[in-house]
Parts: sequence; C-alpha cells; structure tokens
Amino acid sequence: MDVNDFDFDLPEHLIAQTPLKDRTASRLMVLDKETGKVEHRQFRQIVDELQPGDVIVLNDTRVLPARLIGVKDDTGASIEVLLLKETGSDEWETLVKPAKRIKVGTFVTFGDGRLKAECTGVLDQGGRIFKFHYEGIFYEILDELGQMPLPPYITESLDDQSRYQTVFAKERGSAAAPTAGLHFTEAILQEIKDKGVGVEFITLHVGLGTFRPVSSDTIEEHTMHSEYYSVNESTANAINEAKANGGNIIAIGTTSARTLETIASQNNGKIISTSGWTSIFIYPGYTFSILDGMLTNFHLPKSTLIMLISAMVSREHILAAYNEAVKENYRFFSFGDAMFIKPSKK
Repeated sequence: MDVNDFDFDLPEHLIAQTPLKDRTASRLMVLDKETGKVEHRQFRQIVDELQPGDVIVLNDTRVLPARLIGVKDDTGASIEVLLLKETGSDEWETLVKPAKRIKVGTFVTFGDGRLKAECTGVLDQGGRIFKFHYEGIFYEILDELGQMPLPPYITESLDDQSRYQTVFAKERGSAAAPTAGLHFTEAILQEIKDKGVGVEFITLHVGLGTFRPVSSDTIEEHTMHSEYYSVNESTANAINEAKANGGNIIAIGTTSARTLETIASQNNGKIISTSGWTSIFIYPGYTFSILDGMLTNFHLPKSTLIMLISAMVSREHILAAYNEAVKENYRFFSFGDAMFIKPSKK
C-alpha cells in the first residue's frame, strides 16, 4: 500500500501552536464509521455520544520534562539533550543536538552543575547513552531543569507546562503526551461516569518515534518504533465484562488503541493484566480484536496515526472527513480539535 495514499493538503496555519484556555472548548467532529457521515460538535458534547455500559480507556502516562539544555564541559558549547528511555541505573538513551560534538567520555553540565551527564555510548541518528551524576532525587532535579519535549511541528513555547499533561497523568515515563486525553477535565470525566460509562486507564509511554515520518515508499516496508505498556487486572476485567455485556470499548487516543489491540490480538480478543513492549502497526486491512470506537486528534498527512484510524473506518471516509476538517478550519495535531469515531449500532 502506497504511503502517498494517505496524503492530503494541510495548510500550515491549521497546526495548533498553543492549547485553548478551556480544555473542553475544542471542536469535535463525530464520524460514522459505516457511512462516513460527519457531524460538528463541541468537545464537551462527547458525553452525549457515549452510552451506558460503554467503557472509555485512557492513557495515564505522565510526560517527563525531558528536554535539557546544557553546556559541553571542555568547550562551553550549548548542547540539547532529550531523554528517551532509561536503560539502567541513572543511564538513559537520549537524542542529542548537535550530536557530532558528543563522543564517549564527553561530559555535559546542566543547571550550574546540579546535574552532570557522561556520554557512555554512541547510537545512530544522533542517539547517545548518558550516565547522569547528581545529588538528591533525579526526577525532582529534572522537574526543575527540564522542559516539555513539544513535537517539532509546534514552534511556539508553552507558558504553562501542565497543559501538555493530561489531568489524570500518573505514571511518568513518556516522551510525548497522549494528546486525545488533553481535552478531558475531572468534571467531564465525572459526567461520563454519572451516565453509567466506565472510565478505565492503561499506561503506554509514548516514544518520539510517534513523530517520525514514514520514510519508506510503501506501508509494509515501514518499521514501527517500540513502546512500553502495562494494564492492570481491574482494568482488564472491566473491559472484558463490558464487552461481554454488549458495551462498546472506546480508546481515547491511538496510544490506548495500540495497547488494547496488542493485548487482545494475542489473547483471543480478551484483555489480560500484563506489561511489555509493543511495535504493533495498524493500517487498513487490520481486523480489530477489541475496539469498537475511538476518540483521537487530527493527525498529519502520511503519518502512521492517520493510517491507524483509516483501519477502523476506511481510507476514503477518513480522507473525506479530513478534507471537511480543513475546509471548516479545524485545528490539527497535539493542541488541536478532536474526532470521535462512532461505534456501529449493535
């Protein structure tokens, strides 16, 4: 399948650069996955689209303020280090700019010496392994010195770092926010519960690979990045019970979708309590094992994310809906508006 089949014209000004003051003030496009019909709503009306007995599944990962700006000890040159994944005790896989200046044995200092990093390994594409040295608690120091690692498509600075964090963020370890969850407030989650809809949480730590473009000409040649996930027994039981009783299982975001489908596809359509790494790549032709619907933001052309949602609906319906979104000036990507892929009637 040709990657260009998922291309569309996206004016640059529609990529939202800043979040709205009110999380629930975003627009909501409701898409019928059978007919392709779209309706225009406000996000707070998501409650009306959910039915008693349904379950929504959100990703409670917490974004690390993983972007550090330091200086190279021997020359004083400015170095940017982006934490990707902890590989050992105080040792991290990172992305460095400019990488060519960083060799094994190089030291970088952050925050007037509060944090030091020693390069212990060289990886491909600007990757480096750093061993960190400090006194105190690493994550407390990171909270003080680090910045949120906003996607490369967002060029404006973020005044309030909490806006790139969901209100239910709990398990720290993500390099990016599960952005469909950014629309929710505690109040709207309570409304959803009061309607008799289950609200459950999984964890998937989003990697920077989610922003990398598909570099191959065909989808089948693309290799997905790997991300860590975990699901507890309570969540697994709630999802399985709702499914058995005819309720719809609705993923909030592509990260929740990938986690649930990874597990269900390996366990005969059931969710179990487990953890591990997933590199699942969902694109048209994929048969969903557990999901009935999804809430997601609007994605970029030719991305793995638009391929995923095209598997749930169809490429034709998704591209038609996206063209409508462009025409109606919907806001795209992390701080943008949302689309609700409505479950089929049972």
